[in-house]
Amino acid sequence: MPLYKDQTIKIYNTLSGEKELFEPLTKGYVGMYVCGPTVYSNVHLGNVRTFMSFDMIFRYFQHLGYKVRYVRNITDAGHLEDDADRGEDKITKKARLESIEPMEIVQRYTVDFHNVLNTFNFLSPSIEPTATGHIIEQIELIQNIIDNGFAYIKNGSVYFDVHKYNKNNEYGILSKRKLEDLIHNTRALDGQSDKKNPQDFALWKRAEPTHIMRWPSPWSDGFPGWHLECTAMSTKYLGEKFDIHGGGMDLKFPHHECEIAQNQAAKGQSPVKYWMHANMLELNGSRMSKSSGNYINPAELISGDNDIMSKGYSPSVVRFFMMQASYRSVLDLTDDGLMGAEKGLHRLLDAIKTVESLKTGNTSTIDISEWQQKCYDSMNDDFNTPILIAHLFEAVKFINQIKAEKATITSADLELLKNTLNTFTFDILGLEKESKSNSGAEKLASAVQILIELRKEARLNKDFALSDKIRDELAEAGIQLNDGRDGTTFTY
Repeated sequence: MPLYKDQTIKIYNTLSGEKELFEPLTKGYVGMYVCGPTVYSNVHLGNVRTFMSFDMIFRYFQHLGYKVRYVRNITDAGHLEDDADRGEDKITKKARLESIEPMEIVQRYTVDFHNVLNTFNFLSPSIEPTATGHIIEQIELIQNIIDNGFAYIKNGSVYFDVHKYNKNNEYGILSKRKLEDLIHNTRALDGQSDKKNPQDFALWKRAEPTHIMRWPSPWSDGFPGWHLECTAMSTKYLGEKFDIHGGGMDLKFPHHECEIAQNQAAKGQSPVKYWMHANMLELNGSRMSKSSGNYINPAELISGDNDIMSKGYSPSVVRFFMMQASYRSVLDLTDDGLMGAEKGLHRLLDAIKTVESLKTGNTSTIDISEWQQKCYDSMNDDFNTPILIAHLFEAVKFINQIKAEKATITSADLELLKNTLNTFTFDILGLEKESKSNSGAEKLASAVQILIELRKEARLNKDFALSDKIRDELAEAGIQLNDGRDGTTFTY
């Protein structure tokens, strides 16, 4: 019997602003769409966090026995510089700057995206459609919206008529914004005379003569609007109504708001039952930004080749750090936070190894079944990974008590403890049994950790000459040891 029959999940639905009981549209099946990257640059660490959150959610649904169709798209055309209807296509601009074909840019950064996600142990989605592969579906969708009276054509471009759509006050239903406030806060913009109103958005843009990426349509040679692409791809593979639509908090408005409007205008219904949004990743208390210099990319974080962190951190440490916060919380990436996550992960992995050698008895003084259900309860409460991790460390305490013969456990309960730990640590949180060593910096960090342990042993044996020698020679090599209440750390 599938586990979902015994587990009741509640999901925070951005649409209602409340946690709601999860009831899939089709029993035993989950349809989930997550907005993927625009492949014009290396993947941002904040995006990695968003995709990691939905990877964890995908894993949990699968563990419960749901048949999941997880669709995550690739935007390879139509995403303009200001996320609206002005500026140059991001991919075309990058191609022009490098004097290469736009599809060379798409290929390069799609490969980078997959490599980075593989590094962090992501599962592949069920389907990964591209915007350029679904031009026909987008043209058909636009025609439906025109036929239903919610779009107009001007100079070869097609625009969504927000004011006409909003007669029932539905525009802003997701972001809780009112059209009147948007009108009040909108400045008149030059070069937007094709639109009836500044709040209208493009479904199809006529391509200028210099625009490389273009396709024929009934209205002009042009390209689709960014918002339209996700509406076409999500409904093609998941149906006109599906369970979950996810993405970063920054996509809630206007991107997801426009998706709802498009689907309502074309099909007469909202496309999604549960809207889920992952929150932002900050760096040392401030917004991550290339322009300000407060920025680090995934490869730099792993290798330690940066001026922000004291050393490199393995992908599993980074993943464990991110799982220590709710996906709906703002998370601040710091060196101290990563060091703490590294120590915690090692404690957890060491305990999981220790389970294999524990002795069993005739009785259990610890209720493993109750603890296991606590793990499920945390995940059932809107995928609360920080509470889950707290319960995993309860198990670490159990293991240490059993090892010290301060508690006893039966062989059946020991097997349940071991299986539950492995399931939640590796299958659901997506951590790895052995951290990947992707760089010389990571290997060096492991060697330094061995010397720290040898120094600790020397101090316990009152061999202070050896202890000082290890510290001083590491200092000469540029590695500073820092003794604190929680143990010894090091910086380069």
